[in-house]
Amino acid sequence: MIEDHLAERLVLLRSLTFWRICSFFALLLILSGSVFWFAGGLGNQKTPFIARIAINGLITGDQETLSLLKNIEESSAVAVLVSIESPGGTTSGSERLYDALRHLSSKKPTVAIVGNLAASGAYIAALGTDRIIALGNSLVGSIGVLIEYPNFGKLLDTVGIKVEEVKSSPLKAAPNGLEPTSPEARAALESIVGDSFIWFKSLVKERRSLNDQQLEAVDDGRVFTGRQGLKLGLVDELGGDDKAIAWLNESKGIPKGTAVKDWKRSGSLGQLNIFSLAYHFVRLLFFSNDEDFIGRAGQIGSLPAFRGLVSFWDGKVIN
Repeated sequence: MIEDHLAERLVLLRSLTFWRICSFFALLLILSGSVFWFAGGLGNQKTPFIARIAINGLITGDQETLSLLKNIEESSAVAVLVSIESPGGTTSGSERLYDALRHLSSKKPTVAIVGNLAASGAYIAALGTDRIIALGNSLVGSIGVLIEYPNFGKLLDTVGIKVEEVKSSPLKAAPNGLEPTSPEARAALESIVGDSFIWFKSLVKERRSLNDQQLEAVDDGRVFTGRQGLKLGLVDELGGDDKAIAWLNESKGIPKGTAVKDWKRSGSLGQLNIFSLAYHFVRLLFFSNDEDFIGRAGQIGSLPAFRGLVSFWDGKVIN
C-alpha cells in the first residue's frame, strides 16, 4: 500500500512539474511577444496614430479608465476617438471622467462618437471632448441629477418592527429608508440635487455655447434623438467614425490614412496589458487553490455598489 501511495504521488508530482514547465515556457513566449510589441513589431507606438477608447456601461470614474486616458496622453497618438455607449453613472464619477477628457483634449484633439446612447453622466463625458458626433437615432441628453433611496417604513410597521436609533442631530444619516422622510431631510436632499444640477447645466451651456433660452429647451431631463440633438445644439454632426476622422483630417490637420488603434481596458489583449495577462496566467496555473484569488477573479465585470448622486437614464427602449 505504501508503494502504491508513493507511486501515485510520483505521478501527481510529474504531472504538476509538466504543467509548470509548460506555463514557464508560455510565460517566456508572452514576455518575448511583449518585448517585440514595445519594440514596434506588433504596432509601433512611436508611429503617429489615432487612438480609440470605449466608454461603455456604468460610469464611475474608475482609476483604470482614467489611467487609460493618461496613457493615451503620453503616447504618440495624434488624436482620440471616444466611443460612448452608456446610460450614465455616478455624478462624481462622470465629473472625474469629464475632467480627464478635458485635460486630454488640451493635448490632443478629441471626438466623442455616440452609439445607441450617451445620456446623463455619459453626456457629461461627451462634453469633455472637442466635438460630439451621433447617429440619427442615437439617444443623447437626459440633463439632470438624481438621488434615490428605498423606504421600508410601511413594511416594517406591517410586520411590527421598529428600528431604534440615537444620533447627534435630526439630519444625521437622513433619509435612512426605515421611516418617512422628514421635510427637513427632503429639503436638504433637494439642495444637494439642485446644486449639482446647476453645475451640470453650466457645463452644457459653456461647452455647447447655448444661451439661456436654448438651455431651457434641453434641461428638463429628457433624452433626444441625434437628429433632435443636432437641431438643439447638443451634438455637432450626424454620423460615425468616418465623419469623426474626416473632421480630424480637415480641421485638425491629421493626415489622411492615419491608422486607428483601439486602446483597450485591462483584461483584454490591448495596449499595455500584456504583463497583466501573463501575471494572471501564472497565478491561475501555479496557485489554482488560492480561494481568495479565484474569488476575486470571479468578481471581474460585476458592478460596484455605490451611494450618492447619480446622472443616469434608465429608460426602456426596444428597437
